[in-house]
Amino acid sequence: MKNRLILPLLTCLLLILPWHAGANDTVLVKAEKYAFVPPEITVKVGTKVRWENTEKRQYHSVFFEELGDKPGDYFFPGESRERVFDKPGSFPYICEPHWESHGMKGIVHVVE
Repeated sequence: MKNRLILPLLTCLLLILPWHAGANDTVLVKAEKYAFVPPEITVKVGTKVRWENTEKRQYHSVFFEELGDKPGDYFFPGESRERVFDKPGSFPYICEPHWESHGMKGIVHVVE
């Protein structure tokens, strides 16, 4: 019985902890079921983050207002958006059409 509980507990733990990646890596964030998965990641300076829309019908956006993005850059199922983070900091973002209605938001923490 104990062995049956270990795998689900480890899976839950991995979903809760922020994702860490090194520079020159590409980190994947999925847009699915009106959420960014994982919603929070930590990467090193120089890391590329790719957001992929895995929905069947719904469009989304990755809108970094604080970084000067313009709203409305939607991407549809099967499409993606990428950004390389070249300076440290914490960068919140939203799915502009769905953050108010579904709370669709995320954050990228960039470290040296």
